[in-house]
Amino acid sequence: MNYEEALTKDLEIRRRRLQQAMQDMNIEGCVLSTAVNVFYMTGLVYNGYFYLPAEGKPIHFVKRPEGISLENTVYIRKPEQIADELPNLNRSLPKSLLIETDVISFGECARLLNTFSLDEAANASTLMRKIRSIKTAFEVEQARVCARRHETVYKLIPSVYRNGMTDIELQIEIERLMRLHGSLGIFRSYGENMDIYMGSLLVGENAEAPSPFDFALGGAGTNPILPLGASGEKIKKGDTIMVDMAGNYTPWMTDMTRVFSAGKTLELAYRAHQVSIDINNRVMDMAKPGVSCAEIYNLSMDMVVKNNLEQYFMGTKQQAKFVGHGVGLEINEPPVLTPRSKELLEPNIVFALEPKFVIPEVGAVGIENTYLVTESGVEKLTILEEAIIEL
Repeated sequence: MNYEEALTKDLEIRRRRLQQAMQDMNIEGCVLSTAVNVFYMTGLVYNGYFYLPAEGKPIHFVKRPEGISLENTVYIRKPEQIADELPNLNRSLPKSLLIETDVISFGECARLLNTFSLDEAANASTLMRKIRSIKTAFEVEQARVCARRHETVYKLIPSVYRNGMTDIELQIEIERLMRLHGSLGIFRSYGENMDIYMGSLLVGENAEAPSPFDFALGGAGTNPILPLGASGEKIKKGDTIMVDMAGNYTPWMTDMTRVFSAGKTLELAYRAHQVSIDINNRVMDMAKPGVSCAEIYNLSMDMVVKNNLEQYFMGTKQQAKFVGHGVGLEINEPPVLTPRSKELLEPNIVFALEPKFVIPEVGAVGIENTYLVTESGVEKLTILEEAIIEL
């Protein structure tokens, strides 16, 4: 089966999942307009509205581009035309509708509500993120392809390092490698405080700088408009270099962090890094369907405390309160591994685990891997040397 045939079958699976959820909720229709959800349901991106009834085939209300090769495509200029076009297609107007209320503007939401004169509306955003968190076999295979390219690029990092580089200069070289190996260039993420381009590189003391953005670690950045990541400082002997660059080589991403050092670094950094590896190995042993995300976090924290490393865990001046997250079309999908999470692992969830430490005056250490939840355990998707590599 070629890619197009596999995709066509997979789209049917995804649409059936959404329709089943709609039927369970007694909702008659769903309108999606964000790029990530339109892509998930169609295999491409258009400016317009994907309409799916609780039963039957979807309709694509497209503003642009022209020439979309999808069945049941209607070209419109504004959402109000949807209410006129549905009867022309022998479809009744839904009395209840799912809308992406978490991510579309208030004005867009109001227009859709007025267009359909609804009795009831519900949030499609949360539901779609839940549906997308359970990967199909097609999606898992795409993540595997991404992981192999992700690994290939990381293996090449020592070849582009030069003594006297700044962190930005090294990041640019890594980004070049990424693009040459098929990186899409955009780090897709969910939420307002997630501005980033192709990933984060943290060197030395900059790893301690807190950031307003919702990532595991911060960094000062090079400009106040983007206070995150590399700061433009020279890499000094003894600094650690944490590379957390996007695995976006297919639409379904992987997340992976590895650490390098400019020569030898402090023994504390090596010890903390080994604890991160140990946490990943322990989670691989215990994680399986039914295990709670809170249990994974608490196990990680217990190992941190046992090793007297809690003051360095997930930052120093600002400490993140999670150790992992789901990964898919967006880098930060459900579930989130937090101490208060009520979510349980399910088969075919793909998640990243990233227990990290920041050692003052040295930098960040710790690994991140992407895992697939199987029927009986977890499978590591990102397979690469995990020890600190001295450059």
